[in-house]
Amino acid sequence: MLFVIGLLVGLVPRWLQRRHLQAETRADAVITVDVISPVASKSDFGTPLPAEVQAFVQASIHARASGYLKNWLVDIGEVVTNGQLLAEIDTPELDQQLAQAKAELDQANANLALAKTTADRWTNLLTTASVSEQETAEKIADYALKQANVEAARANVQRLEDLKQFDRVTASFDGTVTLRNTDIGQLISADSGPELFRLAQINPLRVYVRVPQPLTHAITPGQKAELTFQELPGRTFEATVTRTAGAVDPSSRTLQVELQVANPRGEILAGSYAQVRFTEATDAHGLTISDNALIFRAQGMQVAVVGGDNKVQLHSIKLGRDSGNTVEVLSGLNADDRLIVNPPDSIADGMAVRIASTAETNSAAK
Repeated sequence: MLFVIGLLVGLVPRWLQRRHLQAETRADAVITVDVISPVASKSDFGTPLPAEVQAFVQASIHARASGYLKNWLVDIGEVVTNGQLLAEIDTPELDQQLAQAKAELDQANANLALAKTTADRWTNLLTTASVSEQETAEKIADYALKQANVEAARANVQRLEDLKQFDRVTASFDGTVTLRNTDIGQLISADSGPELFRLAQINPLRVYVRVPQPLTHAITPGQKAELTFQELPGRTFEATVTRTAGAVDPSSRTLQVELQVANPRGEILAGSYAQVRFTEATDAHGLTISDNALIFRAQGMQVAVVGGDNKVQLHSIKLGRDSGNTVEVLSGLNADDRLIVNPPDSIADGMAVRIASTAETNSAAK
């Protein structure tokens, strides 16, 4: 009995020590790691984009009637209404053409009256067999011809009368005169003459901006944007996206976007250079992680993700923009993944790890 007790006293402590040593060895084999979580990519829309401001409606006013400018009634900077008289043109040649056309119409009416009388007389004579059917048909056909001549002469008179109305140059819409390119006595040519006036509607204004292809997905009609001008420091104007071109320009790889901005007091000048910042646009390119979570291997770029069972899963990822200490991940990660920071070279799929702290780093920049 004493022998058994002595044996137990000698062996049990050694067995317990061996078990403890084995447990420590297994524990040391499980590496302790720090983890971080990806964060959403920062938007590129914080940087203003160059834009061009244009009138909502703009038209060059040309003459439709040739002659000499008799008088102009408005100058640059003046606000005009639809139909307002801008200038008057003296049209002596057109007046003569109209007088000639009216005389030709009177002549055609006289010929028509004579042809009608003749056709009626020949028709009555045909009933008594005093004239042949051939002669009667010729008189009736001549009467129809004279009717057509009258219609042609009347149409020519109407055309010239309509053209005569263009000796009064009027505004085609409400707007502001931005150019006067004529003066009293100037020869006006309806075919190849220069524009007489330029008219622009400046409230609201159209704003055109070209958005780079990687950001086009974030632009939708109805979004608000901020419009700024170098000549108006500290001032911002609210603009609204109205439409997009619907296709990327292959030469510049940009999407043309149109916005509208109210301009009730005329503070913004059409044709100005501006800058646009899309305040409501969100950039959903991908996730951003710290560069010290990357693993460079023959399989490509990878990261070590700690699963719910504290085992490592190696994910192949596709990188986007490189910002130095952080990189953008376009695919291969989820926002709730836990990434190992500074993973050892021996890291492998299925390896068990221990997370150093329960409070994970939620910013990839840390």
